[in-house]
This record gives sequence, C-alpha cells and structure tokens, in this order.
Amino acid sequence: MISIIKQRNLWWSISAGVILVGFLAMAISWGSPGIGAPLRPGLDFVGGTRLQLDLDCTEVGNCDQPIEIVKVREVTDRLGIANPNIQITGEDGTGVSIRTKDLDVEERTELQNSLAEAIGTFDVTQTQIDTVGPTLGRQLFTSGLLALLVAFAGITLYLNFRFQLDYAFFAFVALFHDVFVTMGVFSILGLIAGVEIDSLFIVSLLTIIGFSVNDTVVIYDRVRETLQFYPEKHINDVVDEAVNQTLMRSLNTSITTILPLVAIFFLGGETLKFFALALIVGFISGAYSSIFIASTLLAWWREKTGRAILATVTEGEGEILDSTPTTD
Repeated sequence: MISIIKQRNLWWSISAGVILVGFLAMAISWGSPGIGAPLRPGLDFVGGTRLQLDLDCTEVGNCDQPIEIVKVREVTDRLGIANPNIQITGEDGTGVSIRTKDLDVEERTELQNSLAEAIGTFDVTQTQIDTVGPTLGRQLFTSGLLALLVAFAGITLYLNFRFQLDYAFFAFVALFHDVFVTMGVFSILGLIAGVEIDSLFIVSLLTIIGFSVNDTVVIYDRVRETLQFYPEKHINDVVDEAVNQTLMRSLNTSITTILPLVAIFFLGGETLKFFALALIVGFISGAYSSIFIASTLLAWWREKTGRAILATVTEGEGEILDSTPTTD
C-alpha cells in the first residue's frame, strides 16, 4: 500500500514550486509592455483584428525561406499600424499571424497586398480574418470570470451540504490549485511562445474544475464511508486506505480522458490545439491535487483540530467508549 500521508510535505512542495513559478511568470507578463496582463490576452478579450496568412507553397520557390518577422514589421510600420502583435506560424515558418487594432476592409486589403509584395504569394484558401470589438471583448472576459465564480460557489455549497465544511474547503483549495497551475503554464507559454488565451480557455478552466472535483469527491466519499464503519481509525490511516482503494480508478479515468486530448492537440488543428493543451495540463493537475493535495490537507487539518480519531475502543472487547459527534 502506498503511504500518501508520509510524503505529504513532498507533494505540497512540488505543488508550491509549480504554482510559484507560474505566479512569477504571471508577474513578468503583467509588467511586460506588450502584454499588460497575467496571461497574454487573445483577440476575444481585447478586441481588434487578427489576420492569419500562409504562403502558397504550390508556387515554385515561394516557401523556400521562412517568413522574417522583421519584414512583416517593416510593412506594418510603413502602413502606420501601431504596436501590432506579430507571430510566425507553421512548422516551416511559412505562416504569419498579425493582431492589431480594428482594421476596416480597405485597411485589411492594403495590408495583405503589401505583405504579398514584400514576402510572397499567400494561399487565399488558408487566409483567416477575425474582428472583435473592444466592448464585446470586455463582455466575454466578464462573463467568463462570472461563470468561473458561479462554478466555484456552486461546487463549494454542494460539497458543504454533501460532506462537511472542512471537506468543502480543501476541495476548494484543490480546485484553485488546478486553475493556478493551468494559468501558470499558459503564462509561461505566453512569454516564451506568444501563446494567447481566448474564450475557449475559460471553457477549459470550467471543464477542469468539474473533472477535478469529481476525483476529489470519490476519495472523500471513501474517507467518509470508512469513518462511519471504523470511527476508531486514525485519519491518516483512513486517508491512505481511501486513496489506495481509488487510485487505479483515478489513474485509469485520467489516462483514458487525456489520450483523446493528446490526439486533438496534435491532429485537431490550430483552433483546438491550445484548448486541448489546457485540458491536458488541468486534468493532470486535477488528478494530482485530488490524490496528493485534497486528501492530505484534510488529514492534516483533522490532526491539528484534535479529530484525528473519532472514537476510542476498549482493549479486548472492541467496545467504543468515547465517541465524538460527527455527521460523517
């Protein structure tokens, strides 16, 4: 049997280290002039126009060299487009993504023609143009945050009703753990690779907390069930037993869920790529927090509050002498 409790300081240290690195990345991102937020916001949240252009590689010699970001910036500067966000895309660097202020049809056409003259012919079938107004962007961001807060509140109320306040609180801590880990990873990706978050990222966070709380409830339900039948057991033994009984179920569920997401990440195209990545990171974090964080924190708290053993037993007779009132 694996002893989760004995190594709980290690589990907590790993989580604290990952979250601290994420917070550091978010602080750097917030202070960066080109970002100004904990995570690099996408078009959905800040508004503006985004052009995704790919060179037409059917033309001889058109894709021999990757696109140079300097040439793209020279074109945008010449057209008076201030502070564009430019990223080279594609495995061979034959695509470019430009996010800038809201451009009308004439300005977009002029930009495309100027880029074609400076870089090469673009494949019109692969061209993507998205435009979002700043008001709609703010509404999407506000609605996303509200959805997260409502989800957290609903889960906390349910767990408090289903179990007890300490169960609900530490499940809540585990959910925050998963959200912060996912946000930290994407903050790092935003700094290193220019990865942006959009409305799908909010959807992924909602999905992650739903997945994570499911694993946590399974473990907590086993803890509560064991305490009902064996109130004389120490909480550390109860938690270790509960985790070991549900460990393979949690791992199998996580692995079978993550495998399709890996396929989507590699084969699902650019639109779903980072949505799948957010779910992969969150599901791994959720399985980890349910097994190593939520359960060990509950045991630690019960020890600190003098409820490590709910009842004592007489020697030889097995009769419960002193029982602490509980709703478990």
